[in-house]
Amino acid sequence: MRMSFSKNVKDELALQINQARHCRIAELAAILAYGAEVIESKNHLFLRLQTETIGLARKYFTLMRKTFNINIDVLVRRNINSKDNQIYILIVKDKDMVLNILQATKQIITDGRIGHPDQIVTRSACCKRAFIRGAFLRSGSMSNPKKSYHLEFVTEDEEKAELLSEMISSFYLDAKIVKRKKYYVVYLKEGSQIVDILNVMEAHVSLMNLENVRILKEMRNQVNRQVNCEAANITKTVTAASKHIEDILFIRDNVGFGNLDKGLYEIAKLRIEHPEASLKELGTMLLPPIGKSGVNHRLRKLSMMAEYFREHKEENINDKEGNSN
Repeated sequence: MRMSFSKNVKDELALQINQARHCRIAELAAILAYGAEVIESKNHLFLRLQTETIGLARKYFTLMRKTFNINIDVLVRRNINSKDNQIYILIVKDKDMVLNILQATKQIITDGRIGHPDQIVTRSACCKRAFIRGAFLRSGSMSNPKKSYHLEFVTEDEEKAELLSEMISSFYLDAKIVKRKKYYVVYLKEGSQIVDILNVMEAHVSLMNLENVRILKEMRNQVNRQVNCEAANITKTVTAASKHIEDILFIRDNVGFGNLDKGLYEIAKLRIEHPEASLKELGTMLLPPIGKSGVNHRLRKLSMMAEYFREHKEENINDKEGNSN
């Protein structure tokens, strides 16, 4: 089964475990803010994370274990919506440890919901990168770049959307927010900006794959533009040639070539004999050869003559009809 580009990006990011503790805390802060749940029951406090991807489950487990040196319960359940997939649930059951994690990641809890963390956890640029990476792992997705350029983060909390938009914009990227039903979506739509945010998140393999797609698409678009331009030029040439031949045949059949000067006669004869030739090619067939503008000038004179003879032919017909009456 072919994996989506979005999943490839997440799989790459899932393998990264930052050596700096402050960056791990920043990444965890985003992971918790954009996808964790705090459960209070009597005197107990639980922290719960859920994912359908084993790579992400390993990353969450490793981040918390390495950063806080704690025991984490991992449950595996069958996803009822798909017979092939499983759900991985990570639970921290120790109340003091849950409070320690929430305090370290500067989280605010309201009615069991984790609000946006204090920006103190992302004071440095490296921590901002880690935070954006964590947010993408929990709430991000990306379209197939072969079809369109679109990367987004989805959250139900407007403040979290604004925080993420500001953080992305700090890297000189134009992150916009749109409301979609009950969700707030932070998104980027330009290919170059998506390349930049992949660089910010340090998804370098995915970045190179995206660049390859962009190069191929640009080459294909360039070829299509060239083909369309050439097709338009051919159509224009054929249309003009058809009109020239129509005018020349009218002169030949109704007036004759006897009154044409040598230059007009030669070009008229060549135009009929070589209907597919361009103006430049017709010019090279003359002796001595003339340029494209010279050929165009002679054909335009022939067209003007044809129009003149058509008008006078109609006048003669009208005069005959008037005399017969």
